[in-house]
Amino acid sequence: MRATARDTGRDKLRDSVLRAMRTVPRHRFVPPSLAAESYRDQALPIGLSQTISQPFIVALMTELAAPTPEARVLEVGTGSGYQAAVLAQCVAKVYTIEIVKPLGERARALLASLDHRNVDVRIGGGPTTIREFLAA
Repeated sequence: MRATARDTGRDKLRDSVLRAMRTVPRHRFVPPSLAAESYRDQALPIGLSQTISQPFIVALMTELAAPTPEARVLEVGTGSGYQAAVLAQCVAKVYTIEIVKPLGERARALLASLDHRNVDVRIGGGPTTIREFLAA
């Protein structure tokens, strides 16, 4: 955070983001063959020409979103579901949409198995606001 503080205006992560990063099991969001590498600060392939972002980037994006316990968040591009799982630890509700059907299905199943009841995964293109998401 110190290295990016000048550009982001943030020199540390809020406690809720740190807790979320410690709580969410990143190894569950990567292929089993990469589980041993899942806590390195690097992006990893998740299949279908997609990657899971490096942990620092997920933490920074979450911090910059300034999550609050009552917030509702729309994430466009679910991917593995890792960012949604981190956000779910910090906010009341996460709405996430994935255009690549197999990724969306995998993320939905994994998030459900991890008991993330406050994450709603949709598959397909379209909604770009929470209102549109809920109407779809």
